[in-house]
This record gives sequence, structure tokens and C-alpha cells, in this order.
Amino acid sequence: MKPSQFAKGFQARPDTTSSEKRTALDRLNAIDGLVEDKPKAREVTGRASQPVVDAVVEAPVIVENESAEYHAWRVQHAYRPGQIIELPLKAIKPSPFNPRHFYLKGSIAELAVNLAKQGQQQAIHVIPDYQTPGTYYVSDGGRRVRALKEANKEVVKAIVVDLPIGIQSYKLGYDLNVQRDSQTVFDNAVVWKRFIDDKHFQSQRELADHLGLDESTVAVALSIGKLPEAVMQEMVARPDRFGSNMAYQVGRYHGARGTESTLRLINRIVADDLSTRQVADIVKGRASAQETPKPAGRQRYAQRLEIKLDGVSVGDLKSYGDDRLELRLKGLSKDRRDEILQQIEQILKTK
Repeated sequence: MKPSQFAKGFQARPDTTSSEKRTALDRLNAIDGLVEDKPKAREVTGRASQPVVDAVVEAPVIVENESAEYHAWRVQHAYRPGQIIELPLKAIKPSPFNPRHFYLKGSIAELAVNLAKQGQQQAIHVIPDYQTPGTYYVSDGGRRVRALKEANKEVVKAIVVDLPIGIQSYKLGYDLNVQRDSQTVFDNAVVWKRFIDDKHFQSQRELADHLGLDESTVAVALSIGKLPEAVMQEMVARPDRFGSNMAYQVGRYHGARGTESTLRLINRIVADDLSTRQVADIVKGRASAQETPKPAGRQRYAQRLEIKLDGVSVGDLKSYGDDRLELRLKGLSKDRRDEILQQIEQILKTK
């Protein structure tokens, strides 16, 4: 990709079309509306020698505020905005501005099994690489692309969208992931550090202003981004235990003790369910990583069951002694939470 293509994306303010600002979900809903309202075109076979779309002959579609590059591509391929087409998987590549960096192997494998059985139910969003015709950057759906490859599929259902490859496409994906609760501090740590290192932003304050975040949030993420990826990978698998505060303390410990000791500390945090305050005491030298004092009266659980919903860890169920259970869940939608609560109440009412 040419450097100018990167620069073009960063000159635009995020989520702006013409003079009107729109949120990420507004854009997604607009695309979904087009998918529902427009007639479907016949799907292509994915062979490189064929046009991208074998479309129904209709009057030219006029789209306001579309870029010149996208308009030229759309006319060349007779593509209607919002149309779902099939593209060869080998033509799809990750965007350098993908907000996600970490993908859990277990989650990808589970999704691959579902896709192999049920097929792809939701189209991904892609952006044409105008510098390399016939290839596309993923704007939304990186996890599905990886799972389709894992399932040995050759094509992917996609909607081709009009976005630059730059901060605008990053911000769109970031906003969507935040609202889906799939964006992690570790994704932010790696990507934001790369933005600073590559001089896309001159300071953490400039980055924070552009993302609409508090500067301290960006500072914590950039601090975590100094960790080796192998250390972050250990924490990514346990989002219920390693939020930004815990990861920040782990990063401080790594700066003083190195990778091997940090990996042992991470195992200790999981095994003994250490709190962030306890880890902070270890970092300050008030306690040993091997012999961490527990609060008086704290009881070690006898058994722990990790709870997953749709392949994502949302908490755990712990048993203590002969008569105690402790259930902790977070990151649920309100409807899902209420549904689980009703089920628990129903179980407790039964004799």
C-alpha cells in the first residue's frame, strides 16, 4: 500500500460523511437497510477471471457523497451498495487499521465448526484495495474470515463498503467492537502503540482526542503495550481476570522482574484469584509473588467452572466447602442478564 493511502485515511475525522457525523452503528444499520431493500444479485463463483458481480441489469444507482475510487469500482463491477456477493477468501486480507489484534484459537475453532455446519449467516464488510485490483481489506468480520479459513472454505459472503483505509475505518471497527464488548485493552495496547511508533499520531494526547477518550485510558494501554506479546497472550485468554488495571500492574512487574517471573505471576493470579490490590503489593515489594498473604477469613474455592456464552468467557462458578456457591458474570446484555436471573430464580423455587 502506498504511504499516501495511509495519510488519506488519517486526514479524515472519524465517522464523518460530508457535513454530517454518523456513529458506527448508524452506518451499519444503513448498510443493513440496503441489504433488506435491494434485490439480491446472483452470487459469483469466486474465479478470478469472472467479474466481481453478475448483476441484474438495472438503471445506474446514484449514491450521494461516495468517493471517486469507490464509484469507479462500483460502476466497473455493476455493484449496488449494500449488495451481498461472494468473494474468494484468498482475495481477502487484514486491514493495517484493524482494531482487533488478538483472536483466541479456541473461539476461532468453535466458530469454524458452526460455519462448517450452518454456513455463513452474516456477511463481512470489505474495502477494495484500489492499488491492487481484485483484493480487499476486511473492515468488519476478521473473526469470521479466520474461521472460514479454518473450516477450509474458499469463498466468503461480503458487502463492499466505501471507506478509506485509515483512521476512519479503524474508528468504525473500534466503535462496533466496543458496543459488542469484543474490544480488549490488549488489542488497544498493540494497535495504539503501533500508531504512535509509526508517527500516525504525534502524542498520546492527540490519539486520545481523535478517539474521544480520556488521555489516562490511552496512557494505561500504551504502558501495557510494552509487554511482550507472549505475556499479553496469557492474559487475553482470561478477560474476566485481566482488565486494564490488573494488566497495568502486571506490566509494572514485568519492567522490574522480566518475562519468566511475570508468566509465573500470571499463573499465580489465576490459581489464587489474586486481587489487583494484592498484585500491586507484590509490585511494590510488600508481598512475595510466591507467598501472597490473603485477607483474613478468605476461603480457597474447591472447584471453579469457567462460563462461556457464544464461545466468549463471561465469568465463572465457584464452589466452597460443602454448602457455598459463588456465580460471577459480566459483559452480558441486559436481556441476557435478566433471562439468566429468571432461570436461577426458577431453579431455586423448585424442590
